[in-house]
Amino acid sequence: MVITRTPFRISFFGGGTDYPGWYKKNGGAVISTSINKYCYITCRELPPFFDCKYRIRYSQHEEVMTVAEIQHPSVRACLTHVSVPYGIEMQHNADVPGMSGLGSSSAFTVGFLHALYALMGRDITKYQLARDAIHVEQNLIKENVGSQDQTATAFGGFNKIEFNGKNEEVRVTPMPIDGERLRELQRHLMLVFTRFGRNASEVAGEQIKTIDERYRELALMRQLVDEAYKVFTAHSASLDEIGKLLHETWLLKRSLTSKITTPFIDNVYETARQAGAIGGKLLGAGGGGFMLFFAHPEKQKQIEEKLKGLLHVPFEFETLGSHVIYNMSSHEARDMETRIV
Repeated sequence: MVITRTPFRISFFGGGTDYPGWYKKNGGAVISTSINKYCYITCRELPPFFDCKYRIRYSQHEEVMTVAEIQHPSVRACLTHVSVPYGIEMQHNADVPGMSGLGSSSAFTVGFLHALYALMGRDITKYQLARDAIHVEQNLIKENVGSQDQTATAFGGFNKIEFNGKNEEVRVTPMPIDGERLRELQRHLMLVFTRFGRNASEVAGEQIKTIDERYRELALMRQLVDEAYKVFTAHSASLDEIGKLLHETWLLKRSLTSKITTPFIDNVYETARQAGAIGGKLLGAGGGGFMLFFAHPEKQKQIEEKLKGLLHVPFEFETLGSHVIYNMSSHEARDMETRIV
């Protein structure tokens, strides 16, 4: 049996430039961090006593004989990609709901691939894990997704992630920020759940259709990554500039397609700004889910009161990325059973 723990992520800048339709021509980059909210995948070889070969448990329960019969697209695609020679039982648990803008779908794919490789005794680098997850989601499932979520959740940490258009290389560079500045940044951030889920692939599909028409906006979003990098890493720069840049990137993002925001989301954002938030953004592709705000600590209580109908979620940055938290191979389990008998 193997259990993997894969973090969700918060994307600050550059979202939209990580779609292959953009970065293959223009290059792309994002700044993001993983957080201490996780996707857990428990996976084991299914004993030969059941009337099925695959037992899959998530929000639904599947028991089937072949990979092709599995309804969950990521589970089906991961098992196709890895080609495990025996039956599998898998269970999924998570700290936050899906379709909420924290990269939950990619965390699931990364975590399940990691569990399958560990179950088979195969070591895999974070880089290859990210590449495999990108392949599964973009080429096998054919979802409208970018390449940042798989990379952010596989690697973990606070990073600048660059996408090279010529050879599709992904480069992950940890942000050179000292611990105190990072803690100060975290104290200025608020995570709010709007309680509205959305289909990220559907929203992203609309954005992808208009990539060629939105060159100016996406080029500016890419430029903001470099501007934010300078603020994050310059000790003399006020972190308030990050709040202002978040506001700027949100205005650009919401102009990409009408599906990104809603009147409700716009009202939440403006209410938070009037209560003291310097800036913020809707996380993920758009349409609902989590919103991130940048505000001075002394203003946050007032913002919470103005948004009292919404759920405020405390969080911390994390650095481990996807990792195995429990691994007992089949032969070890059988040896233990023999000793117990």
